[in-house]
Amino acid sequence: MAATTKGKSKSTSKSFSKETYLTWFESMLLMRKFEEKAGQLYGQQKIKGFCHLYIGQEACVAGAVSALEEGDKYITAYRDHAHPIALGSDPRKIMAELFAKETGISKGKGGSMHMFDKEHHFFGGHGIVGGQIPLGAGIGFAEKYNKSGKLCICYMGDGAVRQGAFHEALTIAMTWKLPVIFVIENNGYAMGTSVSRTSNVTELYTLAEAYDMPSEPVDAMSVEEVHHAVEKAAKRARKGDGPTLLEFKTYRYKGHSMSDPAKYRTKDEVEEYKAKDPIEQVRATLLKKKYATEKDIEKIEDKIKEQVAECVKFAEESPYPDPSEAFKDVYAQHDYPYITG
Repeated sequence: MAATTKGKSKSTSKSFSKETYLTWFESMLLMRKFEEKAGQLYGQQKIKGFCHLYIGQEACVAGAVSALEEGDKYITAYRDHAHPIALGSDPRKIMAELFAKETGISKGKGGSMHMFDKEHHFFGGHGIVGGQIPLGAGIGFAEKYNKSGKLCICYMGDGAVRQGAFHEALTIAMTWKLPVIFVIENNGYAMGTSVSRTSNVTELYTLAEAYDMPSEPVDAMSVEEVHHAVEKAAKRARKGDGPTLLEFKTYRYKGHSMSDPAKYRTKDEVEEYKAKDPIEQVRATLLKKKYATEKDIEKIEDKIKEQVAECVKFAEESPYPDPSEAFKDVYAQHDYPYITG
């Protein structure tokens, strides 16, 4: 019988400290303000190419980072600016990457969709839809092989579950009991097409039933619910019981990318989700529990505003890569005899 958990993820009795709530608030607010600024800069043509914003989905990564351990690995698709921010990467380098500058987190070579940070265990940032899913399983295999006690959390969009790579990865991950947490960030639309128009199966977590893999839906507008679900899946992975599939029910306030006007949904729908905004929920908790005053929150907001401004200044003042950089970081073997002319 399949081990799928029916119904919505429920919170445990565990409560969170003042420090955790403050960390969540500051981290998610930095993601939000960073992305809002990135959108403005894209409109000014200072950022070019593709650009997919994370606005509205911040709890998906903030709650996971608080639930996991140092050394656990992260991999995601191309909506990837917020993940390294949550993991502690220098946001100046992330902004510089958006500007295609040599000081960028991927040396200006990856741009918006290909952020990497080995130091913070962030394995990208992948532009091919679903391409990161078997890679996530492979990272989990490496952790099991090396007996590290660590795991990989692998994010994907709701559209990616239509890829064969998703099913192949789940098959082998469950067969080999790999320490992987597969996360579907279901924001309702694969680009501009609703989930209900692409498949008869709209409760995406139930796809795990085919592999006897434990799975559950999660209210990912709540950072607490995300933490609880990831913590539970992590315990299973570390015990050697294998992977879990989590469907994060989330929402993006902006279009699929900066070129998407998002006319396929109503203003009322967007406002309905904004009423459950993850950052505003944490703000309300901070005030209700008297973990922070309005003045304390204002100070955090001012700090974030200055931090984002510094990111932009750093990116604008950084140089572009030298043309010779195009031939570097292509092969692991530096003297590989490929033809350059």
